[in-house]
Amino acid sequence: MLTVRRAALNTLIRILEDGAYANLSLKEASASVDRKDVPFLYALVNETIAEASYLDYVYSHWCKRQKRAVRNLLRMAGTELLFLDTPTHAAIDEAVTLCRAIGKPDSCGLVNAILHRLDRERDTLPPLPADPVLRLSIRYGVAPFLIREWLDAYGPEETDVMLSHPPLGTVVRAQYPFTTEELQNALPVASRACRHDPNGLLLSEGFDIAHHPLFVDGRLAIQGEGAMLICRALGDVRGKCILDACAAPGGKSAYIASLSQNTAKITAWELHPHRAELMRTAFRRLHVDATIECRDASVFDPGLRDAFDAVLLDVPCSGFGLLSEKPDVRLHKTAETVDALTGVQDAILNACAPYVRRDGVLVYATCTIVRRENGERVQVFLSTHPDFSLEEERQLLPLRDGTDGFYYARMRRS
Repeated sequence: MLTVRRAALNTLIRILEDGAYANLSLKEASASVDRKDVPFLYALVNETIAEASYLDYVYSHWCKRQKRAVRNLLRMAGTELLFLDTPTHAAIDEAVTLCRAIGKPDSCGLVNAILHRLDRERDTLPPLPADPVLRLSIRYGVAPFLIREWLDAYGPEETDVMLSHPPLGTVVRAQYPFTTEELQNALPVASRACRHDPNGLLLSEGFDIAHHPLFVDGRLAIQGEGAMLICRALGDVRGKCILDACAAPGGKSAYIASLSQNTAKITAWELHPHRAELMRTAFRRLHVDATIECRDASVFDPGLRDAFDAVLLDVPCSGFGLLSEKPDVRLHKTAETVDALTGVQDAILNACAPYVRRDGVLVYATCTIVRRENGERVQVFLSTHPDFSLEEERQLLPLRDGTDGFYYARMRRS
């Protein structure tokens, strides 16, 4: 079994240097540490990812760029010093000890000196550039193209909140036939009703949800309020035939089943077999009866024309609305990445629209705050599909709505 900092360092190298997914890497790493240390492991890795760009900028004023192991050790220890509650002596001593343990004894003096300087000069660190785009890009590790777009669209206050706001907390909901009232009474911690969806309960503090009987027995699901609102955009789903065309890991299909009191006939598609298997596991736990198929939603199937009362397209997107929940979203994303995604989004819209019956509903959704992926895609679609009309469009924002950055558009086929 590894120490929690050794596991965190290994995980950070995989994510920041090798491009691994944070959620998968953290899940794997959590099996290698003591169970009581798992919350700290997640906090340390996620916060370091969020602060790596800024710490690199600070360190660049004091020393040359280090090789990957020491570079990430400095990022991790700097995060503990400046952004977590680790006592100064513990953060520095643990970093030096870990430096020696990973076979870098010659770097121990450097690590010790840099971290002491970081602590000593924490109130007079090198100033960020005056240019607002460059300043925010360095401070939060987000590509300049996105900073520029958000400043133009939402102004500096909302942009700063989208970049800096902490995780909103864990939201859970009951899975039918368990009720929200029953869940709130059964939870081991206090909770309060969410602002937009009365079925959402915001926990006052964390607990070991994955091993709790409420979760194991399928009475509780973890789901953000933005994702819940996307499901509600479908309208009354009781007794309806529903397609969730980009369904994995299955949370929205499960909520649709719950909202329909298990009367909806749900078909859930997923392109990748391993993600489809994750969805099957989730559905078994939550007692959801749905047809799961491995399908490419961007390929039209003429046999399904007019087959569904409602179609949900939670399309692949850049994920920039989830910066606080998934810090690694900010890594390796460029304007070209977004451009490539818009082609996929258009293809899925065009392929799946004919599956909606007359007077049926099509909901297009993303977890991003990029207009090219949201409203612009819907406008392009409507301009070439006159049989669809826009009924509701909503961009959820952290400062205004108190949620992550989800988008949805509800369209009706006439």
